[in-house]
Amino acid sequence: MPPRRTSTKGFKRTDSLLSGQIRRASETRGFAQSRLLTQWGEIAGQDIAGIARPVEISYGRGGMGATLTLLTNGANAPMLEMQKEQLRAKVNAVYGYNAIARVRITQTASTGFADGKVAFSPKKPAVKAAPDPALRQMAAAAAQPVSDQGLRDALARLGENILNKTKR
Repeated sequence: MPPRRTSTKGFKRTDSLLSGQIRRASETRGFAQSRLLTQWGEIAGQDIAGIARPVEISYGRGGMGATLTLLTNGANAPMLEMQKEQLRAKVNAVYGYNAIARVRITQTASTGFADGKVAFSPKKPAVKAAPDPALRQMAAAAAQPVSDQGLRDALARLGENILNKTKR
């Protein structure tokens, strides 16, 4: 029986290439489990993940009772302050034991201004309104004299877009 040929043709999964580097980088910030960073939205909930992100976990001298530092902006800090205990319980559920004793909220990164960018989850795109059928008919009528079907359709879409923008 001939040896099995690999289907990857020399390529490796990105996970196998980057997992060691990601683990080393996250351990420098105290994150023993990188899952806290990569799945923050699922752990904390989308409402908290939209306003805060984990920056660092610092351990005390005894090794138990770590402090989780969260980065947020000034307007969301009081709201996050009121949810600290629920958040601590969620994070400890990930670790499987009472690893986090305190949650500290900061409005700047603990290491410097370059890391202190408060760019959380991107805003959701605005929902577009349904196109007006009257404008669509006007644009199709304006493009009707063109003989090429593809060009006529493209001009009709362009005309509809222009009419929709001028309508607003």
